[in-house]
Amino acid sequence: MSRLNQLHPDTATGRAKELLTAVKGKLGLVPNMTRAMANSPAVLDGYLQFSGALSKGVLSAKLREQIALTVSQANGCNYCLGAHSAVGKMVGLTAEQIRDSRLGTAVDPKTDAVLRFARRVVETRGRVDDGDVNEIREAGFGDDAIAEVIAHVALNVFTNYFNEAVKTDLDFPKAEALPDQRLQASTAE
Repeated sequence: MSRLNQLHPDTATGRAKELLTAVKGKLGLVPNMTRAMANSPAVLDGYLQFSGALSKGVLSAKLREQIALTVSQANGCNYCLGAHSAVGKMVGLTAEQIRDSRLGTAVDPKTDAVLRFARRVVETRGRVDDGDVNEIREAGFGDDAIAEVIAHVALNVFTNYFNEAVKTDLDFPKAEALPDQRLQASTAE
């Protein structure tokens, strides 16, 4: 059960109601995460503005969802894994691409470089090394894309931490469990 009230768009008032109505207009629904964020219109507005600005960047919707899946898996956020698995399907990701993204990898070398870089940003808390940056550059990405990958990691860390701290009620299909990679490695030896 959510630790914060999840405001309903019909009963919310003031700025919270305006923001929730905007979310419903854009998505056709109001996810529980945004309903919980609406307790502080400043939080919901900040999230929506950051997310909205990044949606106008150089990274495709598919790649943005793949980054979200990589970050959410690294942080163990079940709410975000469910949400981004569902949205990933809506933007055209296959079940295999969703699974691979959660593992921080991809068949496509350019996408793989982005996801590995995003995972390194999470793992090192932003303290990536020159080799990490050179690897994504060598895959064909410029400073604009590198900056956006870092920003998407930050946005997703925010939503991961928010949902984990709040225990947001899952209103998306639960993401499928991944096989335990350590177990596979030990049984293969």
